[in-house]
Amino acid sequence: MKKKIGISILTIFVLLITTKAVYANNARTVGTATTTQTVQSQNVVKEEATGQLIEMKEKELKSIENYNDKYGSEAYGMTAYLLDKVRIYSIPFAFVGIAIAAIYQYIIGVRKLDVRDRGFGVMIAIVTVFVICQVLPLVFAIVVRGFRG
Repeated sequence: MKKKIGISILTIFVLLITTKAVYANNARTVGTATTTQTVQSQNVVKEEATGQLIEMKEKELKSIENYNDKYGSEAYGMTAYLLDKVRIYSIPFAFVGIAIAAIYQYIIGVRKLDVRDRGFGVMIAIVTVFVICQVLPLVFAIVVRGFRG
């Protein structure tokens, strides 16, 4: 037992001595110790990423503006936009949640009945939240556009 502890302490000590600090730079260097050349590819990638982010931001702002025009109010437009995003993003979360609940119910729950019941309860809850997330934008649109004066 003492031998294992001694070997593990020695291994940790050797690893601590041989570690080297690595610092991040904006530019990457390529070459040998005598000649180094700075590669400017990171600046190009950064500009492309910035351009894509700006395009995505403008697209989303235009989408929000369309919702504002459709519902006639900034508050209603933003609410409709957020409900639409919740509707879209709830689909993958529901599939993952149902898969995990099914694993609990059908695989782990074969031997443990309390885990089986928990898996079934989680599955019912996820399906309920999924249906609410899918129906809520429709209900909002019907109420706001149909009954608002």
